[in-house]
Amino acid sequence: MELRAVQRNGVTCAVVHSEELVMKDVESALEVLMQAKYDLGTGNVVISKELIVPEFFILSTGIAGEILQKYVTYGGRIGIYGDFSQYTSKPLKDFIYESNRGRDVFFADSEEDALCRLTR
Repeated sequence: MELRAVQRNGVTCAVVHSEELVMKDVESALEVLMQAKYDLGTGNVVISKELIVPEFFILSTGIAGEILQKYVTYGGRIGIYGDFSQYTSKPLKDFIYESNRGRDVFFADSEEDALCRLTR
């Protein structure tokens, strides 16, 4: 896993790049946040949905709730980007909609869009 610092409007984000899944469970998700804080001095994480375990997007598993709650608890913010059109679950669509209305969790179409949302 590689973290790249991107700074906009005085806000630093850690953009995650990897060839394999990075967020497989709560522990691995927290490792990403802690590495971003330690190495780059930021709690803002931008990550592709392709680097997150697919079960995250099945809300009934509880993985999304656990991971995102930990991020908020530890002062993290996250922008997840990718094509979410493949998901037909109404609860997931509602979750994405409501998350995008908040301040800490965003679902975006692209890395650029995720960066924009976290650095407003």
